[in-house]
Amino acid sequence: MSERVTGAGEPTLEALRQRLVDFAAARRWEPFHTSKNLAAALSVEAGELLEIFQWLTPEQAAAVMSDPERAHRVRDEVADVLAYLLQFCTAVGVDPLEALAAKIERNEHRFPVPDGGDVNSDVGDQPL
Repeated sequence: MSERVTGAGEPTLEALRQRLVDFAAARRWEPFHTSKNLAAALSVEAGELLEIFQWLTPEQAAAVMSDPERAHRVRDEVADVLAYLLQFCTAVGVDPLEALAAKIERNEHRFPVPDGGDVNSDVGDQPL
């Protein structure tokens, strides 16, 4: 069985990714874990996360995590999104941490810190 946690008791991204691989393999789900199917499942789970916030005001949305039932739903949907993202990355050979680091670096060059003035003057063109 794969390593589940680091020495400090915190799960690593790689250990969780391997657990997902092992979980799917033990159930013989690999034929269904194509890039297309995993991308679709990721989109569905992201939609389920959005559904929790869909008709809330900004104030209500900010308070979601103070409601134990809603907070539980949010955590479950975040876990589902992350699980499918990791499985998708495995299927297409993308290291998610390397991809994110590269994207942040590109955005730092694309959107430099302004020398002065209003930082939010161009909010319509936000990265990521």
